[in-house]
Amino acid sequence: MDLRFPVGQFEKAEGYTADERARFIAEIEETPARLRAAVAGLTAEQLEAPYRPDGWTVRQVAHHLPDSHMNGYSRMKMALTEDEPAIKTYAEDAWARLADTRAVPVEVSLALLDALHVRWTVLWRSLTPAEFARTFKHPEWGALTLEQHLALYAWHGRHHVAHVTSLRERMGW
Repeated sequence: MDLRFPVGQFEKAEGYTADERARFIAEIEETPARLRAAVAGLTAEQLEAPYRPDGWTVRQVAHHLPDSHMNGYSRMKMALTEDEPAIKTYAEDAWARLADTRAVPVEVSLALLDALHVRWTVLWRSLTPAEFARTFKHPEWGALTLEQHLALYAWHGRHHVAHVTSLRERMGW
Protein backbone atom coordinates (compact mmCIF):
# COMPACT_ATOMS: atom_id res chain seq x y z
CA MET A 1 0.00 0.00 0.00
CA ASP A 2 1.17 3.52 -0.80
CA LEU A 3 1.10 5.19 2.64
CA ARG A 4 0.78 8.61 1.04
CA PHE A 5 -2.33 7.64 -0.97
CA PRO A 6 -4.08 4.80 0.87
CA VAL A 7 -7.26 5.18 -1.24
CA GLY A 8 -5.37 5.98 -4.45
CA GLN A 9 -4.80 9.36 -6.03
CA PHE A 10 -7.69 11.59 -7.08
CA GLU A 11 -8.70 11.10 -10.69
CA LYS A 12 -10.73 13.94 -12.12
CA ALA A 13 -13.42 13.02 -14.64
CA GLU A 14 -14.96 15.40 -17.16
CA GLY A 15 -18.43 14.76 -15.78
CA TYR A 16 -20.39 12.72 -13.25
CA THR A 17 -23.87 11.21 -13.15
CA ALA A 18 -26.56 12.31 -10.72
CA ASP A 19 -26.04 9.02 -8.84
CA GLU A 20 -22.29 9.66 -8.57
CA ARG A 21 -22.92 13.19 -7.31
CA ALA A 22 -25.37 11.85 -4.71
CA ARG A 23 -22.77 9.32 -3.56
CA PHE A 24 -20.10 12.04 -3.28
CA ILE A 25 -22.45 14.25 -1.25
CA ALA A 26 -23.19 11.33 1.07
CA GLU A 27 -19.44 10.78 1.52
CA ILE A 28 -18.95 14.44 2.40
CA GLU A 29 -21.83 14.21 4.84
CA GLU A 30 -20.23 11.15 6.50
CA THR A 31 -16.66 12.48 6.65
CA PRO A 32 -16.94 14.13 10.10
CA ALA A 33 -18.28 10.92 11.70
CA ARG A 34 -15.63 8.85 9.96
CA LEU A 35 -12.84 11.13 11.17
CA ARG A 36 -14.32 11.16 14.67
CA ALA A 37 -14.36 7.33 14.69
CA ALA A 38 -10.82 7.19 13.30
CA VAL A 39 -9.37 9.28 16.14
CA ALA A 40 -11.62 7.96 18.91
CA GLY A 41 -9.72 6.74 21.94
CA LEU A 42 -6.28 7.78 20.71
CA THR A 43 -3.85 8.91 23.37
CA ALA A 44 -1.94 12.20 23.24
CA GLU A 45 1.12 10.22 22.17
CA GLN A 46 -0.77 8.45 19.39
CA LEU A 47 -2.12 11.79 18.12
CA GLU A 48 1.50 12.90 17.70
CA ALA A 49 2.40 9.86 15.57
CA PRO A 50 2.96 10.55 11.87
CA TYR A 51 0.79 8.49 9.54
CA ARG A 52 3.90 7.78 7.42
CA PRO A 53 7.61 8.58 7.66
CA ASP A 54 8.02 12.34 7.20
CA GLY A 55 4.22 12.72 7.07
CA TRP A 56 1.81 14.73 9.14
CA THR A 57 0.83 13.58 12.60
CA VAL A 58 -2.69 12.34 13.29
CA ARG A 59 -3.28 15.66 15.09
CA GLN A 60 -2.21 17.61 12.00
CA VAL A 61 -4.47 15.50 9.77
CA ALA A 62 -7.42 16.06 12.09
CA HIS A 63 -6.90 19.83 12.05
CA HIS A 64 -6.15 19.88 8.30
CA LEU A 65 -9.53 18.49 7.26
CA PRO A 66 -11.59 21.47 8.50
CA ASP A 67 -8.90 23.90 7.26
CA SER A 68 -9.10 22.41 3.78
CA HIS A 69 -12.85 21.91 3.75
CA MET A 70 -13.47 25.52 4.86
CA ASN A 71 -11.44 26.59 1.85
CA GLY A 72 -13.43 24.19 -0.33
CA TYR A 73 -16.74 25.50 1.01
CA SER A 74 -15.67 29.10 0.32
CA ARG A 75 -14.54 28.21 -3.19
CA MET A 76 -17.91 26.60 -3.86
CA LYS A 77 -19.78 29.68 -2.66
CA MET A 78 -17.59 31.93 -4.82
CA ALA A 79 -18.29 29.77 -7.87
CA LEU A 80 -22.02 29.98 -7.16
CA THR A 81 -22.03 33.75 -6.76
CA GLU A 82 -19.32 34.98 -9.17
CA ASP A 83 -18.50 34.26 -12.80
CA GLU A 84 -15.57 31.82 -12.86
CA PRO A 85 -13.69 33.36 -9.92
CA ALA A 86 -9.96 32.86 -9.58
CA ILE A 87 -9.35 31.18 -6.23
CA LYS A 88 -6.27 31.28 -4.07
CA THR A 89 -4.42 28.27 -2.78
CA TYR A 90 -2.97 28.14 0.73
CA ALA A 91 0.22 26.75 2.25
CA GLU A 92 -1.18 23.54 3.75
CA ASP A 93 2.10 22.43 5.31
CA ALA A 94 2.61 25.85 6.93
CA TRP A 95 -0.97 25.85 8.23
CA ALA A 96 -0.37 22.38 9.72
CA ARG A 97 2.54 23.78 11.78
CA LEU A 98 0.70 26.80 13.25
CA ALA A 99 -0.01 27.13 16.96
CA ASP A 100 -3.72 26.32 16.66
CA THR A 101 -2.81 22.91 15.23
CA ARG A 102 -0.31 22.20 17.99
CA ALA A 103 -2.24 23.58 20.97
CA VAL A 104 -5.95 23.17 20.25
CA PRO A 105 -7.59 19.85 21.15
CA VAL A 106 -8.60 17.70 18.19
CA GLU A 107 -12.19 17.82 19.47
CA VAL A 108 -12.40 21.49 18.46
CA SER A 109 -11.63 20.63 14.84
CA LEU A 110 -14.02 17.67 14.96
CA ALA A 111 -16.81 20.01 16.07
CA LEU A 112 -15.83 22.54 13.40
CA LEU A 113 -15.93 19.82 10.74
CA ASP A 114 -19.33 18.63 12.01
CA ALA A 115 -20.85 22.10 11.71
CA LEU A 116 -19.19 22.92 8.40
CA HIS A 117 -20.35 19.69 6.78
CA VAL A 118 -23.95 20.25 7.85
CA ARG A 119 -23.99 23.53 5.92
CA TRP A 120 -21.91 22.18 3.04
CA THR A 121 -24.14 19.13 2.57
CA VAL A 122 -27.29 21.26 2.52
CA LEU A 123 -25.72 23.51 -0.10
CA TRP A 124 -24.51 20.58 -2.23
CA ARG A 125 -27.96 18.99 -2.17
CA SER A 126 -29.58 22.25 -3.32
CA LEU A 127 -27.62 22.51 -6.58
CA THR A 128 -29.18 22.18 -9.99
CA PRO A 129 -27.33 20.50 -12.89
CA ALA A 130 -26.50 23.97 -14.22
CA GLU A 131 -25.00 24.96 -10.88
CA PHE A 132 -22.88 21.78 -10.77
CA ALA A 133 -21.45 22.95 -14.12
CA ARG A 134 -20.33 26.33 -12.73
CA THR A 135 -16.57 26.76 -12.56
CA PHE A 136 -13.77 28.47 -10.73
CA LYS A 137 -10.15 28.87 -11.79
CA HIS A 138 -7.60 27.04 -9.67
CA PRO A 139 -4.01 28.28 -10.14
CA GLU A 140 -2.65 24.71 -10.44
CA TRP A 141 -5.61 22.73 -11.85
CA GLY A 142 -7.14 25.31 -14.19
CA ALA A 143 -10.93 25.50 -14.51
CA LEU A 144 -12.81 23.12 -12.21
CA THR A 145 -16.53 22.53 -12.27
CA LEU A 146 -18.38 22.30 -9.00
CA GLU A 147 -19.11 18.64 -9.68
CA GLN A 148 -15.36 18.01 -10.05
CA HIS A 149 -14.83 19.99 -6.85
CA LEU A 150 -17.44 17.77 -5.17
CA ALA A 151 -15.67 14.61 -6.32
CA LEU A 152 -12.32 15.99 -5.14
CA TYR A 153 -13.56 16.74 -1.63
CA ALA A 154 -15.35 13.40 -1.29
CA TRP A 155 -12.00 11.80 -2.16
CA HIS A 156 -10.14 14.21 0.16
CA GLY A 157 -12.14 13.13 3.19
CA ARG A 158 -11.68 9.41 2.39
CA HIS A 159 -7.97 10.02 1.75
CA HIS A 160 -7.21 11.63 5.12
CA VAL A 161 -9.47 9.39 7.19
CA ALA A 162 -7.62 6.45 5.61
CA HIS A 163 -4.31 7.98 6.73
CA VAL A 164 -5.49 7.61 10.32
CA THR A 165 -7.27 4.25 9.98
CA SER A 166 -4.39 2.63 8.10
CA LEU A 167 -1.93 3.86 10.75
CA ARG A 168 -4.17 2.41 13.47
CA GLU A 169 -4.26 -0.93 11.63
CA ARG A 170 -0.48 -1.01 11.14
CA MET A 171 0.17 -0.09 14.78
CA GLY A 172 -2.54 -2.34 16.23
CA TRP A 173 -4.28 0.56 17.99
